[in-house]
Amino acid sequence: MRGNTEMSDLRVNWHPCSQMKDYEDFPPLIVNKANGCYIEMADGSRVIDAVSSWWCKSLGHNHPIIKQAVLKQVEKFEHVIFANTTHQVIIDLSNQLLSLFPWLGKAFYVGDGSCAVEVAMKMSLQIRAIAGEPERNQFIALKNGYHGETMAALSLSDVSLYRAPYSAFLFHPKFIEVPYVLNRENLLWSDASVIWRETEKQLEAYKGVATAIFFEPIVQGAGGMKIYSKDFLYRLVAWAKKNNIHVIADEIMTGMGRTGKMLACEHAKVEPDIVCLSKGLTSGWMPFSAVLTTNKIYDFFYDDYNTQKAFLHSHTYSGHAIGACAALATVKYICENELCLAAEKLEKKLLNYMSEIADFTGVLSNVRSIGAMVAADLIPEISQDRLGYQIFKQAVKLGALLRPLGNTLYWLPPLVISNDTLEDLCDITLKAIRKTIA
Repeated sequence: MRGNTEMSDLRVNWHPCSQMKDYEDFPPLIVNKANGCYIEMADGSRVIDAVSSWWCKSLGHNHPIIKQAVLKQVEKFEHVIFANTTHQVIIDLSNQLLSLFPWLGKAFYVGDGSCAVEVAMKMSLQIRAIAGEPERNQFIALKNGYHGETMAALSLSDVSLYRAPYSAFLFHPKFIEVPYVLNRENLLWSDASVIWRETEKQLEAYKGVATAIFFEPIVQGAGGMKIYSKDFLYRLVAWAKKNNIHVIADEIMTGMGRTGKMLACEHAKVEPDIVCLSKGLTSGWMPFSAVLTTNKIYDFFYDDYNTQKAFLHSHTYSGHAIGACAALATVKYICENELCLAAEKLEKKLLNYMSEIADFTGVLSNVRSIGAMVAADLIPEISQDRLGYQIFKQAVKLGALLRPLGNTLYWLPPLVISNDTLEDLCDITLKAIRKTIA
């Protein structure tokens, strides 16, 4: 019999990315508190947050350093309009971020990942209007990519599950195929020359009409945690820059150390014109995002007011003081504690554990890993309905929040996960699969 809290929730709440009918036999977990890699329920039980609460808990839950910084800021002020005002925290954050990525010169702040994507798109399009290039109004994006749920961001996305219901209302960019790899040992990782030659032919028709290329660097998240060739990305960026096409990197999931680099772009040694950051930027403490640009991008908009070149995107929570404070504390902690290196070291452990599960169960294929992320696909030969979802339900009972992407199982834990917790996560995942397919 359901508890009062569950019933109260389902009477009034509509949960994100959910078929609410599923909650009839799998009610929402009642969270009491969270700490580190664990979420504690009202009954005292704990689950490992194996997906970093939608990929944002880079330092885990309730991190004491971030809490201390946020509480200190709360005593001063929580938020003031960022038009015509400033404060030291936002100045320090911008300096910190731009020092990490020296080819970038300015930071523009908004509220979440989708908003960051929309801002980057608007910047690119407005530059074309300012430069007298109205014909450059098309975007190029990657097949199977994902950039958010607002309409323009969704237009750049190529995951049918999210895009299809709204297709008639979206614009349609040129989507290009990308060569996937399982790891950095794959030959395609370092040499995609054969595939690139065909891609370049397809892109030829767009070199005079494209305004920007948008991509998730190296890892496509919602599309199934797929890893693609760093050499392909390098060639794509070089082609774009040669043809006066803006390069925009959606580092919302991949940035801030997740792949073993502060930006996943660093794997391919590319320098985008615009970088979008969110999620792990504040370790999930606040909806907060940054759009970092080169000075060249910024300079297009800098002029007398009556020229109407100003970028007038207005976001109520731009530069939010508490968000900026959480972000600054997060970035400093990642740098000072070398968490990029920690994520790089995690890669082998995650890969070994998931490979063992694949060997023991015989139901996983395409085991792939980079940095603090590992994924594998349930083999199609198993006909059980919504197998990934059934495994997820079993894993929750056993102590892990293992929310899959369809029939792709993955771990994307906090960068600070301990060896003991990782071993427990492996054990729970193995047991959940065995119980489900028994």
